[in-house]
Amino acid sequence: MNVAFNCLLEEFKTPFGCVRENQPCYMTVKVPEYYAVSGVDVLLTTDTSYGLRVSFELTGTQDGYQIYKTQFSLSRCGLYFYHFRCQGGQGPFHVYRCGETDTSINHGDLWQLTCYPVDFHPPAEYAGAVMYQIFPDRFYRLGTCDLTDKLQPYWVHDSWEDTPHFLPNEQGEVLNNDFFGGNFQGIRSKLSYLKSLNVDVIYLNPISMAFSNHRYDTADYLRPDPMLGTEAEFSALCHDAHKMGMKIILDGVFSHTGSNSVYFDKNHVFGHGAISDPNSPYRSWFDFQEYPNRYTSWWGIDTLPCVNEMDPAFLEHIITGTDSVIAHWLGLGADGFRLDVADELPDSFIALFRKRLKELNPEALLLGEVWEDASNKISYGARRKYFSNGELDSVMNYPFRSAILSFMAHPDANSFRAAVMSVAEHYPQEVLHCLMNSLSTHDTPRILTLLGDSFEGSKQEKAHRFLEGDTKIWAVRRECAAAVLQFTLPGMPCIYYGDEAGLEGFEDPFNRRCFPWGNELKELQQVYRSLSKLKGSYLALKRGEVRFENPNECVIHLIRSWEHQHIHTFVNGGTNPVTIPITGQLLFQSHAAKEKRLLHLESWGAAIMIE
Repeated sequence: MNVAFNCLLEEFKTPFGCVRENQPCYMTVKVPEYYAVSGVDVLLTTDTSYGLRVSFELTGTQDGYQIYKTQFSLSRCGLYFYHFRCQGGQGPFHVYRCGETDTSINHGDLWQLTCYPVDFHPPAEYAGAVMYQIFPDRFYRLGTCDLTDKLQPYWVHDSWEDTPHFLPNEQGEVLNNDFFGGNFQGIRSKLSYLKSLNVDVIYLNPISMAFSNHRYDTADYLRPDPMLGTEAEFSALCHDAHKMGMKIILDGVFSHTGSNSVYFDKNHVFGHGAISDPNSPYRSWFDFQEYPNRYTSWWGIDTLPCVNEMDPAFLEHIITGTDSVIAHWLGLGADGFRLDVADELPDSFIALFRKRLKELNPEALLLGEVWEDASNKISYGARRKYFSNGELDSVMNYPFRSAILSFMAHPDANSFRAAVMSVAEHYPQEVLHCLMNSLSTHDTPRILTLLGDSFEGSKQEKAHRFLEGDTKIWAVRRECAAAVLQFTLPGMPCIYYGDEAGLEGFEDPFNRRCFPWGNELKELQQVYRSLSKLKGSYLALKRGEVRFENPNECVIHLIRSWEHQHIHTFVNGGTNPVTIPITGQLLFQSHAAKEKRLLHLESWGAAIMIE
């Protein structure tokens, strides 16, 4: 018998997961009687010198265990790590975490407990919302735009079906200056399509004026790129989206600008940038080691000069000014921001950004790009405070994506459960329910390609490589199963434009092909429509707690519960069919056969039922 403590069960810890400042936390530890301990303490520490010791009270014995209980609250927000100290007959010994639910003596891992501000509340309407990510140049083109001020050189593809350009020029540079002409009017004309997918939130990759097609090299924060259209057209897009019940979230790129920009002006296009004018008002934004030729740039890419985010002039332009970037775009109709490379932005910058954003619109969403567990992330030697300081409403939830892809490659329901429950334990519940859950993004290969092709050849080979025959059939089946998990896990499922239509592609730029209008994979599209409708119809899928039952190591059995509503998700990752009883109403099935009150799940079959 080991010392018993399982932080995932209310029997041992309440509440589950994080706590708010001054919120009571109840713990129970069961110590085998033969250990003959005379006392138990919980020791909580932070990355700083601050710590806390709380004693337990012996409340009785049961089944060979001494039952110790305690209650405490934390008055200081932060990330805490804890373990237990027991006073035994031979002296004290320490109890640590061992794996997901077990304990070990004098060695092992620490448990984690986040304490976050009592007034931190992500906007409730985003809980369980359906997101749709659009790479603006590649979604849809309607009409023409005035390209007079479009930064040169650029070129526009003749055919919407072309492969994005990927070859370097004579200098060995890939300029990313080929365009397809997707624009605001095009997105606006397809809002009814997005509504048919039950989309609640549209996330747009950068739309500000820039040289490149990805627009992460901002040229003017306050101006839309001419290729996309005008401010009036963007505002009309937001207006129509709002009328249809959809929000618009913008990509905020604030760790760097473009070198060809109003602010830096390396190409001497604008006239008052940090390089073109030694007395430029933007000079203090940038870090020059040797003016004007040596400066700090993002990951060493000289076309992306880094900014000093806490420079007063930069803060005024982005956050605090009357017509700051935040105020400007919210005034035109935007509903929030996704912060690009949030781990490269100072916590103080994010905190100021959030404060101003919420002053202008308390229901605006602030979402950060974080690839790891955001609750305990260490970036550039500093522990981040995204949740413990109440900075971000949500983050891009790559850990769930990794868990899904891992299960698709090597089905192990226990490992999948552990990965999901780790995030559920570490994140505040309100954050958990508005996490951005993606299967693909502009930074990753397309999910259909990942599930059907492990090819590692050259870019020239990848440019013309597509799935065929049985390989594609099985990849589509597996994407359906992956989407079932994406839509029934806690958070906001985010469809990367075209994933629902069967769009394929390896890494950038092949994952940024144009939406295949007229050539959609209807079977896949209908699966996404059905799943998004379910997501919006049941509170258990939007805000419910999550737990697992694992009848088979290759079968995921996920349960979401809200009050008396229980929704069960099954995904069979094994090679053999699996039979499950139908204990309630069957809401969805994919590659499954119903026989009376039994459901036979084929390999990579999936089902959702409610009871």
